[in-house]
Amino acid sequence: MRALPLLLAAAALALPGHGQSSPSLSIEFSNPGLTPSTWTLVLHPDGSGHFHAERGDAADPQTETMEPAIIDRDVHLSEEFADRVFETAHRHKLMNVECESHAKVAFQGWKTISYVGPDGSWICRFNYSNDKQIEALGDSLVGVASTIVEGVRLEMLRQHDPLGLDSEMEFIAEASEDGRLQQICAIRKILQRLESDPAVLDRVRNQARKLLARAEK
Repeated sequence: MRALPLLLAAAALALPGHGQSSPSLSIEFSNPGLTPSTWTLVLHPDGSGHFHAERGDAADPQTETMEPAIIDRDVHLSEEFADRVFETAHRHKLMNVECESHAKVAFQGWKTISYVGPDGSWICRFNYSNDKQIEALGDSLVGVASTIVEGVRLEMLRQHDPLGLDSEMEFIAEASEDGRLQQICAIRKILQRLESDPAVLDRVRNQARKLLARAEK
């Protein structure tokens, strides 16, 4: 896992429009058993951010051809979501308590959440946290990352396997309902392309339309 100062420096370069006085929050995730195995999401209070993921060595024969080696792109989430994230981070910065529970629970992946702003900084690393707000914050940010990855898969399927879009869209619809995927607005562009693409199945276009409507709520 890369050092936090290098991570934040890279994030600042990726989003030069935000000055040093603007708060930023980042989460770095690592689990070698998953694909992608590592990713970083940097977020600013207006919902703008940057996402970087690397595939890792975990192999899944069913999806291997649809997994990019690297994802590196700017993203934009809702301001309402960003407000909740920064409110939680600011509250726990003031508390300054350890996040990791040290309980014997299944390994979900290391999550390192860090906050830097004019009011100071805070860092929290955990697999599982007894603090319900921190655990929920980690889950929501993992849900956002999963949404971004799904958006990239849709782009690849549209280009290389249009028929595969049907089952992928069904999964996205289901996972966005139960919370595994969050902030569908992060993949608005590919959904708009699918909605207007006559080359894909009607079911795919209809599902894209429903997801776009949900992204506006």
